[in-house]
Amino acid sequence: MKAAAVLALMSLVSAASLAGEAGGPLRTLVLDPGEGNPRNSEGDFIQLEDGRILFVYTHFTGSASDHGEAFLAGRFSDDGGRTWTSEDTLILPNEGGMNVMSVSLLRLHTGEIALFYLRKNSTSDCRPMMRVSTDDARTWSDPVLCAEPMGYYVVNNDRVLQLESGRLVIPAARHSLPGESFTSRGQAMCFLSDDGGATWYASETVLEAPEASRTGLQEPAVVALNDGRLMMLSRTDQGFQMRSYSSDEGITWTPAEPTDIASPVSPPTIERIPSTGDLLLLWNDHSDIDPALEGKRTPFTAAISRDEGQTWEHVRQLETDPDGWYCYTALEFVGDATLIGHCAGDRIVGQLNRTQVLRVPIAWFYGK
Repeated sequence: MKAAAVLALMSLVSAASLAGEAGGPLRTLVLDPGEGNPRNSEGDFIQLEDGRILFVYTHFTGSASDHGEAFLAGRFSDDGGRTWTSEDTLILPNEGGMNVMSVSLLRLHTGEIALFYLRKNSTSDCRPMMRVSTDDARTWSDPVLCAEPMGYYVVNNDRVLQLESGRLVIPAARHSLPGESFTSRGQAMCFLSDDGGATWYASETVLEAPEASRTGLQEPAVVALNDGRLMMLSRTDQGFQMRSYSSDEGITWTPAEPTDIASPVSPPTIERIPSTGDLLLLWNDHSDIDPALEGKRTPFTAAISRDEGQTWEHVRQLETDPDGWYCYTALEFVGDATLIGHCAGDRIVGQLNRTQVLRVPIAWFYGK
């Protein structure tokens, strides 16, 4: 049997086994690598005015490396994420010296759709860009650079948010300054805009991890809390996520502190569930982890917080393959369901080389 057929068969088997129970998670889209396409990677969703859902992801054409050539591709669903179009639609060709990747899609207060992505030119120039669509993702404006000065900034997919005030917030990890090449030790910060993305400025605070950390603070995620503060979670090599708060909409931040969210060096995703008001966290839970799984980005775990991220309950496993690799997650709430788009590699396709979408009833996260 040809390799492509084997991968397709495995995807079907996985989709059947994932549900596990009535009303459980269902895998609805699997994008495996193939000839001329060594890797498919992280993406994000947007709900369109005609009722369709657009999922934009990074389609690699060069190597499977983070620095390989890639463009932004889209798939559409007209049934709430249950099925998807079978062919790619080109969203944005590769305009970087290396690639374009790490998409965030956001419906702005004006009704326009914003497309954020990283334009990676070199190991000393990787910065977030913004384009806007006034025709519901059919065409896009010229890009606006969201980060000065030149440097290497990592912004994960599905990270950008717009606050009630209208301020746009891009959580970022700075990995180099002008004239420097990429270093693994990150510093967490934000880029902010108060004019709809026309101009941008950096947060006053640049957060540091403990001195003993080699990775620093990487791939931060930010969520707005009900008391008006922002909460940031960042991945570290300390065995847990680190947390910081802002009381001025992202300009200044409290020093990063440890949390009880046990984790390998892997990013979390956190968003508020519109229908319940609770926070939903997705990450690789390494509390009481099997020593054989230490450092691996598995299992893929979900939990609910009813107290604005202070404690977590209803901890449930979405994926548990010990050889799996689950990270770089996007969330979209569609009616009574949640769409989860993420990287899902393994020994067969490579750790970060498969993109998949899960459709999960919101009730499932509460154990119902």
